Amino acid sequence: MRSRYSAYCLNRIDYLVETTHPKARNQSLRRGYAATADAYRWTSLQIVSTSQGQARDKAGKVEFIAGYEHAGESGSHHERSRFRRFEGRWMYLDDQG
Repeated sequence: MRSRYSAYCLNRIDYLVETTHPKARNQSLRRGYAATADAYRWTSLQIVSTSQGQARDKAGKVEFIAGYEHAGESGSHHERSRFRRFEGRWMYLDDQG
């Protein structure tokens, strides 16, 4: 989770795509990540909670709040992300709301 947040901050779109689970990839994924990274300046990350995601787990969840600035305004993005292992690596699957 923290590495993906850093990738947004540093505009590392390739990393965001590479760490998205293949089941969650689509043709507009790269474009969407790039648009978000370009439009927002990420300012903070607070991990609210985690579940599973240990060495023997195949899935995990991370709830977080990310602070940002967009168009001169401050805001926050609250998400409950699901991650799954794929070929031994943790991959972002989706937002559970």
